[in-house]
Amino acid sequence: MSGKHITTPLSNEVIESLRAGDRVLISGVVYAARDAAHKRMMELLEKGEPLPFDVKGQVIYYVGPTPAKPGQVIGSAGPTTSGRMDKYAPKLLDLGLKGMIGKGYRNQEVRDSIARNKAVYFAAVGGSGALLAKSIQAQEIVAYEDLGPEAIRKLVVDSFSAVVINDIYGNDLYLQGVENYRED
Repeated sequence: MSGKHITTPLSNEVIESLRAGDRVLISGVVYAARDAAHKRMMELLEKGEPLPFDVKGQVIYYVGPTPAKPGQVIGSAGPTTSGRMDKYAPKLLDLGLKGMIGKGYRNQEVRDSIARNKAVYFAAVGGSGALLAKSIQAQEIVAYEDLGPEAIRKLVVDSFSAVVINDIYGNDLYLQGVENYRED
């Protein structure tokens, strides 16, 4: 897939250049975290404690990878449904998180928070976990090893393929797609 090459951590300049529908190839560090890890991060914040990693400028990928086979860095690493993180996303965005990768719609509060905080929501293609795993060059557990696949991982990615769904301008590729379909 061709697309706009972007590198993490994400700057406001890069985010301002992205529009819903843009195809991107992400390189750099991306953090893997799902439901259980997000719940624990919120508990830390409620106690006034620091998060296991600094979210400023970072991207979180909603993924719980399968175990790596011999000779592989990681197992299948397909996206999980993002809506399950909607109750946590606005707080993380307010703290400086700049990107999220998953699949599926985000609620209005998350879309508003994306615009307000100059962030972006990307979708990775569901069902393509083995292919997406090929973009992951290295991984290490950062926190919550007891959660197994849902532990927070630091992933080093090279040309990870995604599509911009929600941009800072209030655009939503999913909603636009429905409207375009209705107009035909």
